[in-house]
Amino acid sequence: MAGGAIVSTSNKQYGGKMTSFVLLACIMASSGGLIFGYDIGISGGVTSMDSFLEKFFPSVYAKQQADSSTSQYCKFDSELLTLFTSSLYVAALIASFVASSVTRVSGRKWSMLIGGVTFLAGSALNGAAVNVLMLILGRVLLGIGIGFANQARPLFFFFSLCYVHP
Repeated sequence: MAGGAIVSTSNKQYGGKMTSFVLLACIMASSGGLIFGYDIGISGGVTSMDSFLEKFFPSVYAKQQADSSTSQYCKFDSELLTLFTSSLYVAALIASFVASSVTRVSGRKWSMLIGGVTFLAGSALNGAAVNVLMLILGRVLLGIGIGFANQARPLFFFFSLCYVHP
């Protein structure tokens, strides 16, 4: 288990203040990590909805309806459904490697802009999806957006800490 502690033996007092700008920067930076947890909760709930399964994954829905036992084990063993779920995470991983080069060359601003635009496009595509291909492409765009945004997010943490403690 990872852990750590910082022990300070000096009595040095910092003159930094907690302003509304610093508080907002900290909230925005820390909320970036919530995207993954929120996605896990939402996609897990959506993939178990009957209306969603019936429209996009009819074979999984038929198998679920045929099995009347209370066990949920192996009801969702569709490779296509697994691709739908994992496509966001794989795309975020790959995009974070690309985003590091973009951030190094062009800066955090462009990295965050690319992340925001692709995340918005992925959200729109998922909202308008009429087939599984659109769903998966939308999830890939969401993953690219998360990968780019998470590349620049740790720098906001550092900035907010430096701003509070000069």
